[in-house]
Amino acid sequence: MEVWFPVALAVLGASSGVPLTRAAERMLRGGRRFGWPVQVVVGASTGALVAGVAFVLGPVEELPAYLYLVGIAVVLAVVDITEKRLPNAIIYPSLVALPALLTAAAWVTNQWPALLGAALGAAALFALYLLLALVAPGGIGLGDVKLAAVIGFPLGYLGWTPVFVGGFSGFLIGSLVSLAAIAARRATLTSSLPFGPSMLAGAFVGVFFS
Repeated sequence: MEVWFPVALAVLGASSGVPLTRAAERMLRGGRRFGWPVQVVVGASTGALVAGVAFVLGPVEELPAYLYLVGIAVVLAVVDITEKRLPNAIIYPSLVALPALLTAAAWVTNQWPALLGAALGAAALFALYLLLALVAPGGIGLGDVKLAAVIGFPLGYLGWTPVFVGGFSGFLIGSLVSLAAIAARRATLTSSLPFGPSMLAGAFVGVFFS
């Protein structure tokens, strides 16, 4: 793979800071508008994730699915951090778009076992989070349960190791974020912090370890 490939995609990703920020604003219920600092963070985060995904996977047929994951991940993270919710307007279409993109990739490459892995990965993470939501309703929300299915598709397509690594990393990152917030006196042991960004960050850790 040529070096220019991830670099070019990183530039395109970084340039999407404004449109992705605007997309997040449209999902907010309070009509909030973000200034340039948030747009810069969104653009930098998108560029870094796009570069990482392109570097790890290369110019493969399934790459569009993972670039789509980057786009929705950034928007979902902004909304969840701001309003502590994961909008169905993104989650539900993604439950169709990601399987469709991965199915197209499997059809072109004849990688049907990978597509089966995607379905099983989504089912496994969905079942795990649903169980946790039923056992501890205050910790895991229904939005997190649905997001688990979303991230399970692209992780499962890459194999079971990314599913395990991505799932575990989400909980690890969430725990570290909670400890940091408590140490900074921004939260207490009973505070409810948005877990979606940690799940999404963990998902990309899983992708990078594929």
